[in-house]
Amino acid sequence: MAKKEFSFNQAVNEIGKILKEIESGEMDVDRLSAEVKRASELIRQCQKKLKTTEEEINAIFRDLT
Repeated sequence: MAKKEFSFNQAVNEIGKILKEIESGEMDVDRLSAEVKRASELIRQCQKKLKTTEEEINAIFRDLT
């Protein structure tokens, strides 16, 4: 099975949904740990994507000068 390509926007939306559910008190305690773990994984992926994008943009600008 092919690995699904990471989508920054989808990850941010999923993190938002998880946070909203936790903050509203709607999150079942049995799911809380798993959802917090999922959110932290998504945050790490987003941080990695942002860092990679920043490095790519900096490289482009270096090539222009």
